[in-house]
Amino acid sequence: MKTIRKLIPLLMFSLLFFSAQAADLSKEQEAAHVLNRLGYGPRPGDIQRVSQMGVDRYIEQQLNPLSISIPDSLQQKIRTLQVANLNAGDALDRYHKILKDTQDESDEASKKRREMIGIIFQETAETRLWRAIESPRQLEEVMVEFWFNHFNVFNGKGLDRALIASYEREAIRPYVFGNFRDLLGATAKHPAMLFYLDNWLSTSADFKPRARRGKPEQQAKANGLNENYARELMELHTLGVDGGYSQHDVTELARILTGWTFDPRIAGYGHANFVFDAERHDNGTKQWLGKTVSPNGKSEGEFALDILALDPATAHHISYQLAQFFIQDQPPEALVKKLSQRFLESRGDIRLVLTALFNSPEFRDPKVFGVKYKTPYHFVISALRASDTSVQNVRPLLGTMAQLGMPLYGSQTPDGYKNTEQAWLNPDALSRRINFATALATGHLPLNQSVDAGDKMGAKQMVKQADNNDRHVMMEPLGANQLLDALGPLISNNTRTLINGTPEGLRASLVLGSPDFMQH
Repeated sequence: MKTIRKLIPLLMFSLLFFSAQAADLSKEQEAAHVLNRLGYGPRPGDIQRVSQMGVDRYIEQQLNPLSISIPDSLQQKIRTLQVANLNAGDALDRYHKILKDTQDESDEASKKRREMIGIIFQETAETRLWRAIESPRQLEEVMVEFWFNHFNVFNGKGLDRALIASYEREAIRPYVFGNFRDLLGATAKHPAMLFYLDNWLSTSADFKPRARRGKPEQQAKANGLNENYARELMELHTLGVDGGYSQHDVTELARILTGWTFDPRIAGYGHANFVFDAERHDNGTKQWLGKTVSPNGKSEGEFALDILALDPATAHHISYQLAQFFIQDQPPEALVKKLSQRFLESRGDIRLVLTALFNSPEFRDPKVFGVKYKTPYHFVISALRASDTSVQNVRPLLGTMAQLGMPLYGSQTPDGYKNTEQAWLNPDALSRRINFATALATGHLPLNQSVDAGDKMGAKQMVKQADNNDRHVMMEPLGANQLLDALGPLISNNTRTLINGTPEGLRASLVLGSPDFMQH
């Protein structure tokens, strides 16, 4: 293992000088391109299958995921999870019961709290990762990642530990190809977002709380006006930082959204935890974005979301992010304008905007083939797909992502994770990627070991385990030839020549650790 890790950086350095770009893409290259951009890279046989069916047909299928069957094996995996399928109310109820039963500081109480948090986190992660690795609805999984990142909430903040699963399942996943206004509303009302950005605590200046039934920790406290959500709603979720609003607009929007809260005591499917508390609402007239907003209770917030969802600045902001995510770090402004126009014409129809993007000459341009640098998440998932590795135990993957600086659901700031090369390409991160590639290729990751529900751990413990993954061989080593066949034109001839000139035991590690594989 030590020998492999000493050789890989030297070979990687050599590989950096062998980059060649074809003037025109072959059918296999086009297939590889869409598999890498609309999904997390090819599994064995995918490039040939998409080449035969045609790229256009593949894109159409991916944009309409209900036409694609989910394998029974994946569905069975997800059905076995205990906590990840709970709705928001039931998840909060279970979380509060654990807290109530373990209020003392004994070792046993601490253990129960850790176990509950660990189960919630791991099962939520298992659902996401198993889908990303195994689901043939690859674009759906990519869009879940994209929109969760866009409407980011942090798993490590209080009640959000219990709410992440229902947030992704109920407020993100159903809307990834739908109408942007619906997605905006679903995230705005979900308890995970209300808690993360503190809007559940926001009240009018003259609000005076009354004593209510229920436990103190289950009641939203009176905290005065809180601008956190209003600011991020405009800066990150809709208009963008250059969207033409002022600090006054932030304050007025915060006033509009007072009373948008949730009650942890109410259990129910979907967003039943959301409540509009009229007593907390600021009933004064607001001047927002040049508009007079008369007192109208909850409808003021709905009106604000209507305006934001179809503002031209929002159309540009979303279009830029989509073009950056799917094409290149600095997307062509002409394409962004074209997508913005489609966004406005379709009144925020995400599927139609994506259709315009994937049909654009910019997306099919050979110059953008392989120019995006994979995020740690994309890198790890694509390695598992290319190697057709069966995953039961996600702990080593979560530990690796944390080591690479992208812990799943772990972005503390509301802007989420970047998807650009500048954010992720550095010597330390590159070395850690090579370590993962080596461990996976040589069979030193216990991915095939089942994990008992009572033996699940939090993210920090998973990082510690990832440090020890290479102590014992736990799976069959990967074959370099099988990897190269699966990846096809994604690995250049120059890279193949270099890899084939090294000892056989190093080759699979070099494939997954090559610059070619780290691009998409």
